[in-house]
Amino acid sequence: MGSGAGSSTNGGTGGGTEGGHDTRARQVAGSLAHRVPDLGAMELLLAVARLGSLGGAARELGITQPAASSRIRSMERQLGVALVDRSPRGSRLTDAGALVTDWARRIVEAAEAFDAGAQALRDRRDSRLRVAASMTIAEYLLPGWLVALRAQLPDTAVSLLAGNSAAVAERLLADDADLGFVEGVSVPTGLDSAVIGHDRLIVVTAPGHPWARRRRPLEAAELAATPLILREKGSGTRQVLDAALGGLARPLIELSSTTAVKAAAVGGAGPSVLSELAVGEELTTRRLVSVPVADVVLARDLRAVWPTGHRPTGPARQLLSLTRA
Repeated sequence: MGSGAGSSTNGGTGGGTEGGHDTRARQVAGSLAHRVPDLGAMELLLAVARLGSLGGAARELGITQPAASSRIRSMERQLGVALVDRSPRGSRLTDAGALVTDWARRIVEAAEAFDAGAQALRDRRDSRLRVAASMTIAEYLLPGWLVALRAQLPDTAVSLLAGNSAAVAERLLADDADLGFVEGVSVPTGLDSAVIGHDRLIVVTAPGHPWARRRRPLEAAELAATPLILREKGSGTRQVLDAALGGLARPLIELSSTTAVKAAAVGGAGPSVLSELAVGEELTTRRLVSVPVADVVLARDLRAVWPTGHRPTGPARQLLSLTRA
């Protein structure tokens, strides 16, 4: 019992000492900005030392001489020592000013190195853009956006990874993409999003299919019970259709791209449900026929997505702005 109590007391004392050190460290760190001049003031002092003139230093830095004088006086008050002797013949550093100038030179050089490093990071970030997009957006919308981005950022290399909405989410969460685009009914877990547009799904068949000659709209229940040519599970189109109809019959054919689904429908394999964006040409040329549905609206949002808390920057932000233009 006595030993246990002693251990507890020692632990408490040690914790208190460490806590005291931490508190003092925080106090020092917190007050450092108030006790050390800012970079602008240091650059001004270095210019005065180099040019021997407060007015010349002010002109070099693009400020007025009264503003430069005020900044030097503020710096002197902050440090508690005189830094510059002013006379009609110019400005001369005091002994303390010469010492402070030497320290300031090291800090400014370190700041320049910091700035160069940060610029190198930005250059590396801006040199590439990795985009992941679900199939409809990748095939029918992204090409135009990327052409516009190329005009603005000709030196940025862009790679596009196309897949279903689930695959887009996986790539973003694994840091294999900088920005994604999906078409599903909800935002995948772990991602933030912004709606960039809207789309409508329509039922289509080849002209020879019985549905192409219907005089009345198709009932939602009949659509749900009919085997269709569909995208694979995980695709935005499949998610929207399944949610709208409350379930689907076993697919007639299951394919992994919008283009493949469309080709099968044009070939007469059976009816399908596709994005209105994907079938405009086929409807115009009557290779496909749109079949009205009576009591269901197959609409969906098109979304840009990115990992939660990591809003797009650099080229990804630029591309996002283009999608909204």
